[in-house]
Amino acid sequence: MRNHDINPALLVIDMQNGFVSKGGSYDLMGLNVSRYREVVPHLKRLIATCRTLKIPIFYSQAVREESGIDLLTRSHRILPKSREERIKKRPICIRGSWDAEIVVELKPALEDHIVIKRRDSVFQDTEVEVWLRSLGIDSIIFSGIDTSICVESSLRDAFNHGYDIVLISDATASNNLDHYNSTLDNIRNYYGLVMNLEEFIRNVQVMTH
Repeated sequence: MRNHDINPALLVIDMQNGFVSKGGSYDLMGLNVSRYREVVPHLKRLIATCRTLKIPIFYSQAVREESGIDLLTRSHRILPKSREERIKKRPICIRGSWDAEIVVELKPALEDHIVIKRRDSVFQDTEVEVWLRSLGIDSIIFSGIDTSICVESSLRDAFNHGYDIVLISDATASNNLDHYNSTLDNIRNYYGLVMNLEEFIRNVQVMTH
């Protein structure tokens, strides 16, 4: 980080029961959620650090309608077979369901901001940028899942909207380690900073004061 003050926000992406928890949709479909679970303690500490430093905290919550009106298969005729099959297997994170809720260990506080999203990027057709601009945010700290899908999609959009980017490497996870590493390389080379939680805590206390 350069030696100047920043006004950051933390973005926690899609840490929901349907993707992360035992008994959630991904788990019931036979997908391995262990890597997602492993980052929960780091996320908990990251959130607590940001709360102590009065850094605004935003959660994205991927939500689907029970009617299926917002399914990708309604708007796309060409999808990777693996993604199409997941969509067909079972409804994921239906509005109002336990599946859609943020995992209990990371439960948002009353002062936190929850952004409902329907596509990979939290910037796609949501209120998030209005909220960020209203707070004068110029930098976004990225965390959550999946590193190479929703996190990277959101991060690229944030960069293209003029925000500085920081990704906390041990507070994000992917089921595919190659994809995870590829995303980290992309960010280091093109978009912003990658640091682990300890590095972030050391730096952010200086940069925000």
